[in-house]
Amino acid sequence: MKTRTTLLRNGEVHSPADPFATALLVEGGHISWVGSEGAAESFVAGADEVVDLEGALVTPAFTDAHVHTTATGLALTGLDLSGARTLAEALSLVRAHRTAHPDSRILLGHGWDSARWPEQRPPSRAELDEAAGGRPLYLPRIDVHSAVVTTALLDLVPGVTSLTGYHPDAPLTAAAHHAVRAAAHGAISARQRTEAQRAARERAASLGIGTLHECAGPDISDEDDFAALLRLADEEPGPRIHGYWAEAVTDEKGARRVRELGAAGAAGDLFVDGSLGSHTAALRDPYEDAPHTGTAHLDAAAVAAHVAACTGAGLQAGFHAIGDAAVTTVVEGVRAAAERVGLPRIRAARHRVEHAEMLTADTVAAFAELGLTASVQPAFDAAWGGEDGMYAHRLGAARARTLNPYAALLRAGVPLAFGSDSPVTPLDPWGTVRAAAFHRTPEHRISVRAGFTAHTRGGWRAVGRDDAGTLVPGAPADYAVWRTEELVVQAPDDRVARWSTDPRSGTPGLPDLTPGRPLPVCLRTVVAGQTVFVRPNE
Repeated sequence: MKTRTTLLRNGEVHSPADPFATALLVEGGHISWVGSEGAAESFVAGADEVVDLEGALVTPAFTDAHVHTTATGLALTGLDLSGARTLAEALSLVRAHRTAHPDSRILLGHGWDSARWPEQRPPSRAELDEAAGGRPLYLPRIDVHSAVVTTALLDLVPGVTSLTGYHPDAPLTAAAHHAVRAAAHGAISARQRTEAQRAARERAASLGIGTLHECAGPDISDEDDFAALLRLADEEPGPRIHGYWAEAVTDEKGARRVRELGAAGAAGDLFVDGSLGSHTAALRDPYEDAPHTGTAHLDAAAVAAHVAACTGAGLQAGFHAIGDAAVTTVVEGVRAAAERVGLPRIRAARHRVEHAEMLTADTVAAFAELGLTASVQPAFDAAWGGEDGMYAHRLGAARARTLNPYAALLRAGVPLAFGSDSPVTPLDPWGTVRAAAFHRTPEHRISVRAGFTAHTRGGWRAVGRDDAGTLVPGAPADYAVWRTEELVVQAPDDRVARWSTDPRSGTPGLPDLTPGRPLPVCLRTVVAGQTVFVRPNE
């Protein structure tokens, strides 16, 4: 069977192989050539398809390194409270959703953030019972580490009142939250789940995202959901899925089980702690606005056992760690594992840490020493950073300014992989790069080029692939085509250099992401040479 070839020409191709490339040839799902418009003429006759880019930009497709796909789809197709400006408005949206879905067994929503409301409090159970009309309702906070629910949902979870994290009239956390989430998601039909997964993949493709790292696990979703998503990605066109299953491994049997689920690693949201917004991130010193230090779920010994077992089985390990105490626990545990199995094997395994927000100079250096990948979400800083943001309220301004130090991580040589943690923050790759380049704390800013690399090649490196995420011959043909303005080279101090077309620079340009300027618009997304999104004619 003849290999299908596609020639893209008359555009701007972002490639380290040729900083001034205007054309690209794809054969059999891989890139076979990158070069100039003049040289492209020799490929026209043999190409099955010739695409005139009309000056558009071609880049590697983005990789979102931390996503909850089904939950993202449910947020896209269900009740979204992220735009609610007051408690009253949130309750009004619940009432409208209840009326619009009279036959739903359970009502699901997402995205409320009482820190942004003038009332400065979540809805009470009585208020939710009234708004939901007495029906089961599950509403996780925007960080998905706590939730408010109705009495009718609690009635579906026997014994929930005796679980850790249960509060009579406050958001549920810890085991109580996991229990009500399992009941809520268990009420979703297979059809609803599939529709949600399709919606999430379609949205990702429309944004130029070619790969998603699904962060699943027994405390987040369930095995049926995970298997269904991997199966859907195999059967239907769309973004690739690399699945992570967050279950502790202590021996070869456990590692084999994770592999049998189809997971790329026993990593993702294996919780060492919770979140800052829900006061459950584990801190060394108490919160500024609460008299405690959060919640620790694993100690260094448990981290060490998991990492040693995964490394011995040739499996990638990883953890969710946000607070400084939690990050220190991960570092101490991985170091202990390195003493057992050897540092070279630990480094070669490329174990991951998700979020890694509260870092110190010592933990940054330890990440570099241990070869840990920092899978981070710059949109968190855009949403909650700054002198008046949620971070400052929870931690005080001085501690808040230390969060998400991307420049320090890059200087130390720590690999970065960017993601959204969707639905916590939306799928938005160019917005994510902008958030890193224009971090609310200037000393943590990185260049647009470094951020773009973290959101493309960085995601592939995080799953152990060094041959992808860039437009060079031999790489997978995962790319996106963009309508954008002038290409520039943008530094972390806000400088913009418009010399990218000067042959002396040898640096491919990227869109100007200065806040206030329009973000690029995705025209087409291609995965393994197969088109998975085309923007309709406008």
